Amino acid sequence: MWRHSEHYLTIMTPEQLIALDQQHVWHPYASMDNPPPAYPVASAHGVRLTLADGTQLIDGMASWWCAVHGYNHPHLNAAMTKQIADMSHVMFGGITHVPAVTLAKRLVDMTPAGLEKVFFADSGSVAVEVAIKMALQYWHSKGQTNKQKLVTIRNGYHGDTFGAMAVCDPVNGMHSLFAGVLPQHHFIAAPPMGFDRPLETVDLDELESTLQQHQNELAALILEPIVQGAGGMRFYSPAWLKAAADLCKQYNVLLIADEIATGFGRSGALFACDHADVSPDIMCLGKAITGGTMSFAATLTTTEIATSISRGEASCFMHGPTFMANPLACAVANASLDLLEQTDWKAQVNGLNQALKQQLEPALALEYVEDVRVLGAIGVVQVTDPVDLGKIQKMLVDEGVWVRPFGKLVYVMPPYVMSPQDLALLCQGMLRALATYFKEPHDPTH
Repeated sequence: MWRHSEHYLTIMTPEQLIALDQQHVWHPYASMDNPPPAYPVASAHGVRLTLADGTQLIDGMASWWCAVHGYNHPHLNAAMTKQIADMSHVMFGGITHVPAVTLAKRLVDMTPAGLEKVFFADSGSVAVEVAIKMALQYWHSKGQTNKQKLVTIRNGYHGDTFGAMAVCDPVNGMHSLFAGVLPQHHFIAAPPMGFDRPLETVDLDELESTLQQHQNELAALILEPIVQGAGGMRFYSPAWLKAAADLCKQYNVLLIADEIATGFGRSGALFACDHADVSPDIMCLGKAITGGTMSFAATLTTTEIATSISRGEASCFMHGPTFMANPLACAVANASLDLLEQTDWKAQVNGLNQALKQQLEPALALEYVEDVRVLGAIGVVQVTDPVDLGKIQKMLVDEGVWVRPFGKLVYVMPPYVMSPQDLALLCQGMLRALATYFKEPHDPTH
């Protein structure tokens, strides 16, 4: 007989919780064969996670970049509580509601000009799938049915579903296992590193050559504007993005901007496209859209694309998630936008930017550090050898910080509300853990 959840909560020690977790729960990018223990979180408030044993950690990840206002924010909680009293969910087929309509209008008002139609989804990966389908269905509706391929830049990451995987970097990405079954698209070299790097003529040669040679089969260029996230935490110049957007127009190829990680201020501009004054044909939003409270996403596009699809063979866009425009998610997304407007997100991000530079750039002098780079509220320390995640994670926790490195990259994307004092503790704890890690024997090929 199934037991009520309160039964488990009352009898479970942290050790029992970890044991059951290892027995039954499959974590992201984790093995179920001798899985590493996860750290049980009991609560979260502000910028701190409290573990089941009472340990407090300063969260440098904002829960994979989405909890920009910190945890348990009263304005977000109040919005969800109020919405729950009315309805947590209702289907969006043939029905609409105030939270969704309000949110759509606000997103149109704040995103680059020309993005006037909003399609809601339930995760970032789905928003990318929607964007790809929009591009393909648009050209189909225009009678150009041969435009079925995409072009993208290496070091990109767009999600873990099949359409998204197909435009992630096939070499250094996480999805090479599926190469034989994924759609085959065109890949060009990633833009040169450096936000302030002057644009050189040769920087766009490969993109222009690809667009020119394959324009009749290319539906869209998809990329992460300015900041490439999980594919390498790389920053590139707005001048490159602007030139790429111009080439797309010249060769009649759509531009899809994946702003799931960069949207809502993370890069120092409200949207990374704003750095280059670029308005894409399709834009994907997610992560911070609900302030880190629940999964939600949106794909925005132009009136031209939406109208053309609607007048095409299918007479509609062929997509419809069950939880599309979930009222609870829409309500808390509106509350998150309230906070961005009311708390001067730009000043918060600028403050984090200056403090991250001050705290992290001295690490460039360390022999095991290859690079340090900071943009907006993103701080990256690139080390000489890939780190052993399980080993360095414990060292970070012992320092009282939560940071989730990958490969050679030890990075932070803190909540915007983090104080200078907590940011200093976060960065110092991260650097001390790195010092401990590189003093101890480890396998550099791990």
